[in-house]
Amino acid sequence: MKEPLSDRLSTRYRIAEGTLIVDLGTRMRVLSSAPRGGGLRTTRYIVNHQVSPNPGRQGVSRSNASQPHWGDPARYLRRIAVALGVDGDCVGFMTAVPMRQVVTSRDTRDGIWVECFATVGVTNAVRAGEPPPRVLDKSIDHKAGTINLILITNACLTVSALVCAVQVVTESKTGVIRDHAVPSGTGHPGATGTGTDAMVIACALRGQGPWQPYAGTHTDIGSMIGRVTADCLTQGLARATQWAAQSRS
Repeated sequence: MKEPLSDRLSTRYRIAEGTLIVDLGTRMRVLSSAPRGGGLRTTRYIVNHQVSPNPGRQGVSRSNASQPHWGDPARYLRRIAVALGVDGDCVGFMTAVPMRQVVTSRDTRDGIWVECFATVGVTNAVRAGEPPPRVLDKSIDHKAGTINLILITNACLTVSALVCAVQVVTESKTGVIRDHAVPSGTGHPGATGTGTDAMVIACALRGQGPWQPYAGTHTDIGSMIGRVTADCLTQGLARATQWAAQSRS
């Protein structure tokens, strides 16, 4: 059943069994860092699936029955998508953040719109440039700590404009994290993201939307991308703080 996120969105979606399913309505060009269908491709569906913070406890069946390990993320996400009636040729990623934490934002200007879906967790926060952890401390309770972002626009972006959009999303995300003084998991100040952040940017195919050769911060569409990203991060950080407080109580 569709859960209410925003009445203002043009993009169709539903949440089922811990999975956000975004239906683009038609195949669109997608650039992503997702483990399932990552890179540059076309697809109609994007899924964001909740998994256990401890992968060894996460099941691979639709009923989430206990299994030793969910195995390869790309294959696991394909099985989840197919079980939920979604084309296995989808783009998908995962997070420990509950799907009830999903936030959305939309901006529109001169017939072009940009929409954002996000799940935000920052317990895995890191400052870019810090050495990666060498040993996983099994005594630590690893909670939701990933920022997953889905940006969708009815505009047609060139490949270089898609890369610019990634840059704008990253700058906007990091700006909000720094504004909220999110610390790195190492205890140092000034986190810039988390160690497992992922993003998807979807746009219209050539001839199916307003042509946009550029998407930097000096363009209208770049401004819109930055704005919806910042809005989602601000909402998401507030929800993450509330969720963490409820988890401790």
